[in-house]
Amino acid sequence: MKKIIVFGNSSSGKSTLAKKLSVIDKLAHLDLDTLAWQEGGETPQRRPLDESKKMIDTFIEQHDEWIIEGCYSDLLSLISHEANQAFFLNLPLNECIENAKNRPWEPHKYESKQAQDNNLNFLIEWMKAYDTRTDCFSRVAHMALYESFKGQKSILVSND
Repeated sequence: MKKIIVFGNSSSGKSTLAKKLSVIDKLAHLDLDTLAWQEGGETPQRRPLDESKKMIDTFIEQHDEWIIEGCYSDLLSLISHEANQAFFLNLPLNECIENAKNRPWEPHKYESKQAQDNNLNFLIEWMKAYDTRTDCFSRVAHMALYESFKGQKSILVSND
């Protein structure tokens, strides 16, 4: 049974890879963006980890085979022992920026394509800090998750 986690910087191709693999291998697909953030409010706030974990556990219980993707090493580390395969998308920054500029509208994240485009400059600046941040979204956190993973694992440095 396939149980896969996919992680990396924003716009590294996590969702694209996960969608492809979910279709090819008939896997249930969970994008952690759909449950990591609380709804409402003017300023985005992360949902408490225990609440997100319950939602992920429910997803895992409902599906024998799955793929879970996101940039949240804190959430992925809570369930990485359940997975048997991991992909770390470790693309160069310029490729992530190009992916962000060419990204189709993501209606599960933004109310419109215009709202998504309005957030592009902020997203690019946030992506540029990938190597200097030390939070759960950083390269250092993703590398630690990758190194601690016990199953089959791959680092991808291109979307090809």
